[in-house]
Amino acid sequence: MKQATKIEINEIKNIFIENYSDAVTELNYKNLYELIIAVMLSAQCTDKRVNIITPALFLKYPDVKQLCNAELNDVKNIIKSCSFFNNKAVNLIKMANRVIEHYDGQIPLNEKDLITLAGVGQKTAHVVMIEYAGANLIAVDTHVFRVAHRLGLSSEKTAIKTEEELTRKFKTDLHILHQAMVLFGRYICKAISPKCETDCFLKEYCKTKKSFKVG
Repeated sequence: MKQATKIEINEIKNIFIENYSDAVTELNYKNLYELIIAVMLSAQCTDKRVNIITPALFLKYPDVKQLCNAELNDVKNIIKSCSFFNNKAVNLIKMANRVIEHYDGQIPLNEKDLITLAGVGQKTAHVVMIEYAGANLIAVDTHVFRVAHRLGLSSEKTAIKTEEELTRKFKTDLHILHQAMVLFGRYICKAISPKCETDCFLKEYCKTKKSFKVG
């Protein structure tokens, strides 16, 4: 598949920033504690579903101290409509315990420490840092992966390698570009029936309509 030229990459970057400069996550949260939980729950689950689940969870367990003492079955029951709720419930409580034991009850805001928390991998850490701190990072989910490949921004087969390639090519404003590519992929450049003719403002840069799946 043909790859985007340096000129095209710069033009795509500028168009994304122009259209999504104020974009933020669609997950609902009030603080860093609520954000990290929402992002953890959003893995292989829609933001819409997470936003339905979290109010009851945050009401009963409003901070890490409360969550680390939670009954596992109670947390499972609250988040049971979320995909992989059994594993996620275990990880939420483990995450809270580690924050209490190793970080004085304060959720860390750097990648090295975040990825030591249960259920937090590189993608989750990056999403949290992008949203909460405007970090110059990008995280590759299914939407970002698909958009990157359709626009010829990457030919890599995995999320990590695609992230490295996008970071190398875009260099700056990565937090804006992350949100842009997520929303563009979610609502316009969809996996099935992309809105190419009606809503797409990047048609001239598109290399294929193939629906790529992240490896």
